[in-house]
Amino acid sequence: MSKDIRIKKGLNINLVGAAEKVTSKAVLSNVYAINLEDFHGITPKMLVKQGAEVKAGEALFYNKNIEDMLFVSPVSGELVEIERGERRRILTLKILADKTQAYVEHPKLDLDAASAKEIKAHLQKSGCWPFIQQRPYSVIADPNTTPKAIFVSGFTTAPLAADLDYVLQGKEAELQAAISALAKLTPGKVHVSIAGAGNSPLAGLNGIELHKVSGPHPAGLVGTQINKIAPINKGELVWTISPQDLVIIGELLLSGKFNAERTIALAGSSVKEPKYYTTKIGTEVSTFLYGSGVNGENFRVINGDVLTGSKSSQDGYLGYYNNTVTAIPEGDDYDFFGWNKPIFNKISSTRALTFSWLMPKKKFDLNTNTNGEHRAFVVTGQYEQVFPLDIYPMQLLKACMVKDLDEMEQLGLYEVAPEDFSLTEFVCISKQPHQQIIREGLDLLQQEIG
Repeated sequence: MSKDIRIKKGLNINLVGAAEKVTSKAVLSNVYAINLEDFHGITPKMLVKQGAEVKAGEALFYNKNIEDMLFVSPVSGELVEIERGERRRILTLKILADKTQAYVEHPKLDLDAASAKEIKAHLQKSGCWPFIQQRPYSVIADPNTTPKAIFVSGFTTAPLAADLDYVLQGKEAELQAAISALAKLTPGKVHVSIAGAGNSPLAGLNGIELHKVSGPHPAGLVGTQINKIAPINKGELVWTISPQDLVIIGELLLSGKFNAERTIALAGSSVKEPKYYTTKIGTEVSTFLYGSGVNGENFRVINGDVLTGSKSSQDGYLGYYNNTVTAIPEGDDYDFFGWNKPIFNKISSTRALTFSWLMPKKKFDLNTNTNGEHRAFVVTGQYEQVFPLDIYPMQLLKACMVKDLDEMEQLGLYEVAPEDFSLTEFVCISKQPHQQIIREGLDLLQQEIG
């Protein structure tokens, strides 16, 4: 039996260019890349040298602080480049893929007989452990800890994000295997949330506590669901994992192979034919971006959704955790007296000279223009209108900015991740980088308190 959750605070951002529910196979990429920025807080130690031949699922490096935590190649081929930055810090690993893929063969695990320790060791050795995130701190989970619960958000409410009900069709066996394994890693429950009006493949799984969630964005964010189901107190931790990563873990458990395949949504108003593509982690974005065609030349490619994704070059690579790539017009033009005339073609949470509130179902063609520059951080009450967590967002942001550890703790920083503040950043008239502020606050809290 499911438990219903209704989110009242939030804001749906309806944009032009949602992906049509049609899936094509992307052109095979020549080079695949792993961006080390995707693994926040990890200090990598290489296990192979440049020029080495690797198999799909073979370990490339490990975490310096937890040596059993391995990170593996998504494809077989030659490690052609190790890009380094300042102080020889590793930035990107690039693999020239073989035409015929070869996989590392892992032994199949008997989930009924396996212990939690054996499952953890298997996931670390196979390279699947980095898919599991933990809160507090929003980092890769520490396998030496035990969470009070595990959370899976089975739907998305972010603008133009991939429809997980569509993407996960036919993957019930892999999802069940992964859930059965993860259930042994916590004394608590595995909480799975789905859209109240959806038809999710996750709904029929065994060993879960199902929640039907409805309401505007950020109802689909796992942080919102944690806050409503089992808030995190000091000294507690929970693990989170996305459904597409569950599929990769489940396939490993069933077949013994690390298959880095993803179904991604290519969306946005700059895409002529937005739709879904089957590809692999780390593929070149151009292998599917130009297959659908683009409108004009002045557009921005975003690795992820428009609220939490990162800017990418048109010849960049798919992020390790991303299942959406968005292309929207570059906002490098300005409206003359744009601040002093009625606005009909933009979304706003206020009613000052804007009329989007009169058209809640209209889809807008927005660009990347922030419509203003960085300015003083003022109290407006806007954040509270779109922030459903039982937390004071303005006060928490200011505590992070002044590095007040006591205030950060008391105001609930343990419970949040940067993505939870993506919507407050969108409506912020002060143009403050909320997600960056929260990320820096989490890093400081982890460094000082641990």
